[in-house]
Amino acid sequence: GRAFRLPSEAEWEYACRAGSTTAYSFGADEKKLDTHAWHYENSDNAYHPVGKKRPNAWGLHDMHGNVAEWVLDGYGVKAYGEQAAKEGVENPIHWPTKEYPRVVRGGSWDDDPQALRSAARRGSKDTWKMMDPQLPKSIWYLTNAQTVGFRIVRPLVAPSLEEQEKYWSADLPRIAEIQARQRKGER
Repeated sequence: GRAFRLPSEAEWEYACRAGSTTAYSFGADEKKLDTHAWHYENSDNAYHPVGKKRPNAWGLHDMHGNVAEWVLDGYGVKAYGEQAAKEGVENPIHWPTKEYPRVVRGGSWDDDPQALRSAARRGSKDTWKMMDPQLPKSIWYLTNAQTVGFRIVRPLVAPSLEEQEKYWSADLPRIAEIQARQRKGER
């Protein structure tokens, strides 16, 4: 009976920053990164259980590093800044119109410090979906996106069914519908 969804890019960054305005939620000093995040230099080439590093000021763990996190938004080089700059937009979302690229935030265990900054973002790639080429399939094989995970949010006030559908329809069937209308010249 509860509604859950991916956060928007703006919601994710707001939660990551936890009121800060610096490169990381704990300040700008990369030397403190080891106490707050799993990254290339300290991860032993693997993700780790959540909560082993210090949380941000709001008690959220692993906002920097460990695994990069999916958000609702489609990726555009300037899309986030342009959406966020619109006057009166409280929670800007760059609604996706195609499968790739989508936005991931936070950096991962396989990234350098710059990719773990609060404002760092990247777009997904179709190669992240590559599956096990072996026959028979290996029970140990993962997709090529071993550095990507997700975090879900639950709104304090339950959204209407229409609002829930808006967030959940940011998927392939909705994208296919949008692309079909665009080919026909419809809006």
